[in-house]
Amino acid sequence: MFRKNNFFYIALVGLFAICLVGCGSASSTKNELVENKVNVVTSFYPLYEFTRQIGGDYVNAINLVPAGVEPHDWSPKGRDLKNMTKAQIFVYQGAGFEGWVKDFLESLSKDSSLKVVEASKGANLIKITDNKEEFDPHAWLSPLNAVKMANNIKEALISVDPAHKDVFEKNYQSYAAQLNDLDARYKKALSATPKKEIAVSHHAFAYLCRDYGLTQMSIMGLSPEAEPTAQDLKKMNEYMKAHDLKYIFFEELVSDKLAKTLARDAKVDTMVLNPLEGLTDKQIAAGENYISIMDKNLKNLVIALQ
Repeated sequence: MFRKNNFFYIALVGLFAICLVGCGSASSTKNELVENKVNVVTSFYPLYEFTRQIGGDYVNAINLVPAGVEPHDWSPKGRDLKNMTKAQIFVYQGAGFEGWVKDFLESLSKDSSLKVVEASKGANLIKITDNKEEFDPHAWLSPLNAVKMANNIKEALISVDPAHKDVFEKNYQSYAAQLNDLDARYKKALSATPKKEIAVSHHAFAYLCRDYGLTQMSIMGLSPEAEPTAQDLKKMNEYMKAHDLKYIFFEELVSDKLAKTLARDAKVDTMVLNPLEGLTDKQIAAGENYISIMDKNLKNLVIALQ
């Protein structure tokens, strides 16, 4: 029996490697700079959404990562770099999320007027090592951190377009109120669930877990491309059985084959828990946004934690 189980987990690791090959590749964004607006280039979806909400009609927000593309290992192409250097503001997550940003910032000329914003600066970050300043970058999955990140974007907009300060302040206050309401919904709903453990494909939900008293066990690490070992998969199966979990969560921008195969072995179901690193074309067409997706996440969490 032991030998048979180990063969199963080794086979799953092989399947995971095949899934990585099939992941979508990035294509250049079609967004362009426009005149008579503040052009803001953002490194991935949540920052684009926060910028759009606060900037309103006075801002042209450009999301670098195309719809349906997972941003962890994405890097900018020629057109992206051109937009970034010619924009008024460049917003990136920081906390180690975008590996390419350091080289880009070092390439800027000394007389560049580009306003650079590290959105996660000042947010309540989770350290992942004791001896180094290394953090879990998925800070936007805490609505309260999102408030701080949105404020950093607002301050940058005011600095480059002070004439519209009142508009930016008003838009920010309205959006911050929506984020605080979202936090309140999470606190109320998740404080009432009998279970507090979740099984996930990607270790992206530490901020949700910290803010709302949950614990996550993941197949992969901080990057969804981090390859699990057979032992990792065996531990996940044991964790789900020990806590009587009925669901394993997967995300839409990465292949779900591994999660579904593991779910079949553990005799559990799968469900989406979206880390909001990007939206699909279908979600964009349906008018989905940060708050609507977070509400869907909450609904699925409540189901899984019964």
